[in-house]
Parts: sequence; C-alpha cells; structure tokens
Amino acid sequence: QVQLVESGGGLVQAGDSLSLPCAASGRTFSSYGMGWFRQAPGKEREFVAAISLSGGSTYYADSVKGRFTISRDNAKNTLYLQMNSLKPEDTAVYYCAANPRNYYRQESYGYWGQGTQVTVSS
Repeated sequence: QVQLVESGGGLVQAGDSLSLPCAASGRTFSSYGMGWFRQAPGKEREFVAAISLSGGSTYYADSVKGRFTISRDNAKNTLYLQMNSLKPEDTAVYYCAANPRNYYRQESYGYWGQGTQVTVSS
C-alpha cells in the first residue's frame, strides 16, 4: 500500500513555471515506477509523464515534451513534475500515480493521489 499526496498547484499566467511535488508514504517508494496524469474539464484523463524506479528512464506525452520534466528523489519519497512555458491548454487537475504495469496506461496504475488543480491564464 502507498499513499500519494500532490501539492503545488495554483493559478499562473501563460509562460510561467510551476513545480508539483507528490509525497509518498507507506511501502518503499523506490519499489514503484511513477507517473503523472492530468484531466481537463470535460476531457478524459491523459498521460503526462512517467519515470522508472531508479529515475534512469523517463517518458513524456508529445504535448509536454521539452517543457515538462519528471524526476524523483527516492531518499525523500517524493516525485516531482517541473512545468515550464505553461500554456492555457495545460489547465487541468494533475494526478500522480504509482506502480504501473504500463507507464502510459492509466488503468495499469495501482495507486493514485487526490489531484491538484493547475490553472493557466492567457
């Protein structure tokens, strides 16, 4: 069992940066691959980024590649999503998730946080 708590969301302007931490507790954080997903109003939840257990491999959606960076600190049991050059279309609730069988598929993740709202104004 692992508990995930996202934070760091807020209202920013287009072009700004924001960092989202996801704090994990419970079983050993370093045992899980991790991912970030987001859900915009009226849309399906979509994959954003994922990272392997050690952090040596990362995966990104095309829409955020080059602007977002996923990282993890296994000593602090924390996952991060650094978001730069934010756009209004990045507005969504952002969720962290753990223990996937397939990094890109949300249904394969075993644990989810409650989400944090990110709003980007134009």
